Amino acid sequence: MTATADRKEFTFQTEIKQLLHLLSHSLYQNREITLRELVSNASDALDKMHFLQLTDESAKSDTPLEIVLAPNKSAKTLTVRDTGIGMTEEELVENLGTIAHSGSLAFLDKLSGDSDKDLSLIGQFGVGFYSAFMVADRVEVFTKSYQAEQGLRWESDGTGSFTIEPADVETRGTSIVLHLKEDFLEFTDPYRLKAIVRKYSTFVRHPIKLQSEPEEEGKPAPDPEQLNEQRPIWVEPKSQLDDEQYAGFYQHLAHRGSDEKPLWHLHLSSDSPLQFHTILYCPPTNFELMGFGKSEHGISLCAKRILVEDDNRELLPEYLRFLYGLVDSDDLPLNVSRQALQDDTVFRKIRKVLVKKVLDHLAKLADDAAETFRTFVEQFGPVLREGIASDFENRERIAKLLRYHSSTADDDELVSLDEYVDRAEAKSEEAESDGDASETSEKKQPIYYATGSSVTALRRNPNLEIFKKKEIEVLFLVDPVDELVFNHLGRYRDHDLVSIESANLDLPEDDDSSSDETEQGDTAPNLEKLLVVVRDAVGDDVAEVRVSKRLTDSPCCVVTADGGFGTQLQKVLAAQHDDFQMGKHTFELNPKHPFVRRLGELVVNPDNETFVKDCSRQLLTNALLQAGLAPKPEEAIERTQKFMEELAGGKSSIVV
Repeated sequence: MTATADRKEFTFQTEIKQLLHLLSHSLYQNREITLRELVSNASDALDKMHFLQLTDESAKSDTPLEIVLAPNKSAKTLTVRDTGIGMTEEELVENLGTIAHSGSLAFLDKLSGDSDKDLSLIGQFGVGFYSAFMVADRVEVFTKSYQAEQGLRWESDGTGSFTIEPADVETRGTSIVLHLKEDFLEFTDPYRLKAIVRKYSTFVRHPIKLQSEPEEEGKPAPDPEQLNEQRPIWVEPKSQLDDEQYAGFYQHLAHRGSDEKPLWHLHLSSDSPLQFHTILYCPPTNFELMGFGKSEHGISLCAKRILVEDDNRELLPEYLRFLYGLVDSDDLPLNVSRQALQDDTVFRKIRKVLVKKVLDHLAKLADDAAETFRTFVEQFGPVLREGIASDFENRERIAKLLRYHSSTADDDELVSLDEYVDRAEAKSEEAESDGDASETSEKKQPIYYATGSSVTALRRNPNLEIFKKKEIEVLFLVDPVDELVFNHLGRYRDHDLVSIESANLDLPEDDDSSSDETEQGDTAPNLEKLLVVVRDAVGDDVAEVRVSKRLTDSPCCVVTADGGFGTQLQKVLAAQHDDFQMGKHTFELNPKHPFVRRLGELVVNPDNETFVKDCSRQLLTNALLQAGLAPKPEEAIERTQKFMEELAGGKSSIVV
């Protein structure tokens, strides 16, 4: 240190020299971080002053706590002024001359000596006050501590030293004057300053004002304009906020019109494992269902109300991508989002809390706000279900939120897996108490499901017939994704998830065969011979022809091979992938159906073989159509035409 009268000259710490040299020669594109860092520092100084005024009567004053930006185009300067705690000489030396801050230290730790690589690091770390030398070739700091009578002036050109001398400073606080480089005169443009503040610092708790220059020389300057009017409501008590305030903040975050209200919101604070505040919103509509593609927005991440990243997609899993929101923590440095690229422990901890709280909130909605939850399921259920495959830790929580139509429920009713299991277990217990051994078993009844294009089509599914007869509930899955979801889930509350279309379906035992024969008659005669003819007729179009144990009313059906994808999912995959080959189905005949019995009678006569084969192929066509598949249209049309001609030929034209 050297001194001339009251002016003292100091040498920068070696690490600071290295940092300043790099910053002063940088043309880093994200120049906005300079203003973000300086506003953040000013906000910290105001926070400290606010705390002092609450705890120390002597620190109270009428000076408002605020930040003022004062650009000056003619002087090529930008001043960032706060009325915070101010600094003493010792604090100036410590804060602006040594490596006192973790962000700068972390930055220096990453330096490699390769100038190109080192320059690229600037955007990854908040380097605080020193970032001023990216845009300024000289910086002045005027400051007055709340305890001092005399102000101070700090100055440096960002080379090897800085000076400190007494200065006339009227009020406590700090003013940083940036003497801008020619390439950075945009920082004297009021519109540019407004955009930067509203992007990064709109939630700072203290007013940030823009002091514009007079329109003409000699005229008074206009009143300062406050730039951050959006309140940081996430740090306020929930009891002091109403629906209108929550909706207004949602509209700000999601860029929605004033008439759009969120479907629900979640406002919470967490103290462990990290301290943070958050508000998350669910929009009322899922645009993905309208064909707009996957949602591509993230969550706003803030550190002490300063924006770190406005589109963070690491804080929530992909299956919650529809949520809008903000996470703010005083524990995070401004460079957290970049550091997390090397170590995402911070994100994992916050994310774990957020996911648990969101799923808990949805479970509470299901119990307490049925209509809201139903709307959520209809809009975002398809997205939420993706979590079954990707989030093993929360699979059970997500599964509890799934809702489906059911064979025993009304068309407008949705059923949860818990409701299905509770009913099945209650029925099993009732059967056991009645001593009906046929209805009880050590193995729990599966959760049966059927896939199809609509509830109406599924109610006509012939595979459902045995379940209707046995009064066993079947869930209806009308979205092909649901089949993948159930495949990943596998079991729920120790109950297997089983498709009623599976070829190797373990059907409930039929304990009343006499009743069955009364209802449908005897088994078709010459059944083995009939099966041989049917197999010859349908050929390689199916994997197998066999007698069905699941049909009661329909003559036939097709089922999928065990372990294979269901029909609806295969259709989707075939439409999406040209090289996807649909699996062959198993063709089942109901041997007690009147038409099948009649074919059994006819098959013994060789003259009827062509007719029986045509009927066999038409039965397969009918079964495929019922399953939502398109059989060979030319053959089906030709065959139908032939049947109609034969029927017409047998009719008489004579009117009796």
